[in-house]
Amino acid sequence: MLVLITYDVNTQDAAGRKRLRQVAKQCVNYGQRVQNSVFECIVDAAQCKIVQHELEAIINKEKDSLRFYYLGNNYHTKVEHIGVKTSYDAEGVLIV
Repeated sequence: MLVLITYDVNTQDAAGRKRLRQVAKQCVNYGQRVQNSVFECIVDAAQCKIVQHELEAIINKEKDSLRFYYLGNNYHTKVEHIGVKTSYDAEGVLIV
């Protein structure tokens, strides 16, 4: 299923900037960055719970926030891209 993970980390101090880097690094392990603080992740239910748990362990719940949008397996009709950055096929071939 496609899960959209968004976050807002307070970066007013060094600890916040460190949390921001850690959150982004963790999200990269599960998906593709599509905006500065937005990742599209193709994960199953178990992986989704794991990444959610890992991110909750990183953020400061008094200062930061996370949002998970569960778009399911039929997400192609739910995502529309407009603008300069080209979109990608989340389940397509990855060339490194």
